[in-house]
Amino acid sequence: MASMTRLYCGVPVTDRVAALEWFEVFFGRQADEVVDGEVLWRITDSAWGFVEESAERAGRAVLTLEVDDFDEMLARLVAHGIEHEPVASSGNGVRHVAVFDPDGNSLSLAEAPTR
Repeated sequence: MASMTRLYCGVPVTDRVAALEWFEVFFGRQADEVVDGEVLWRITDSAWGFVEESAERAGRAVLTLEVDDFDEMLARLVAHGIEHEPVASSGNGVRHVAVFDPDGNSLSLAEAPTR
């Protein structure tokens, strides 16, 4: 089996310009790279998220991002007018919440329990 070294997660949107504003707030910064119309944010050393304009596929992405600063990130999003569903906790102690972009793509956030 071939080894895999990087993950690229795409989020299709209907309006790239409007989406860029939303994703800059979501990630807390401007994109790290722009390549052939795809706008990319480095999530980790081996994981990237990108936005591409594709009206026929918009709203179908489902991503979950584990974050260290869960409460701070939610507060920042709300301060910028980005709402989220109620925070829930799994039986294993993971806290998670669904956040939806303007096209309905689901970018859930999760926080592992402290040990």
